[in-house]
Amino acid sequence: MLDHLIANNRAWAERKVADDGDFFKRLERQQAPEYLWIGCSDSRVPANEIVGLDPGELFVHRNVANLAPPQDANYLSVLQFAVDVLRVKHVIVVGHYGCAGVNAAVGGKRLGLVDHWLHPVREVFHQHRHTLEAIQDRRQRLDRLCELNVIRQVRNIAFDIFVQDAWARGQALSVHGWVYSLANGLVKDLDTTVRRLEEIERLG
Repeated sequence: MLDHLIANNRAWAERKVADDGDFFKRLERQQAPEYLWIGCSDSRVPANEIVGLDPGELFVHRNVANLAPPQDANYLSVLQFAVDVLRVKHVIVVGHYGCAGVNAAVGGKRLGLVDHWLHPVREVFHQHRHTLEAIQDRRQRLDRLCELNVIRQVRNIAFDIFVQDAWARGQALSVHGWVYSLANGLVKDLDTTVRRLEEIERLG
């Protein structure tokens, strides 16, 4: 039933070997990415491809609306492994404009279990309600909420004990916030980079 996907895989593997005969041998030997990408599950946001990195160069965690909730064991396991074992140098939260999860969080329509998952996005909306409601254009308002959600997740990560312990022992680790545009394929740096505990306050 999925023969076309298997065929695509075979063709991809052949291209990789044709371009670099040792590619898969190197992948087998080690995983040493410098980056942890925390992004949205949206199928239109392919993490490695967006930033031009090969397999093995980007450690990836994805979920609906690119959340980093401190009560989620899945996310925390990924973060801890990335920081303590892989010793990544950068954690990048990447939201995207036109995020269906962000839209669903404030759209007023009940969707089921995902409504509970999106609770943090609604919190961000209510925290910034006056600023957001002053934006007349609905699309621009949702785009700004996407940005504010990324900033909140950067803050969550920076406050996490795994990250703070890494900073305390002098480990080089930066947390960044980006938003990806489906319209042009470009990422926007939200200028929220945090490299040490003292910088968290700048996130507001």
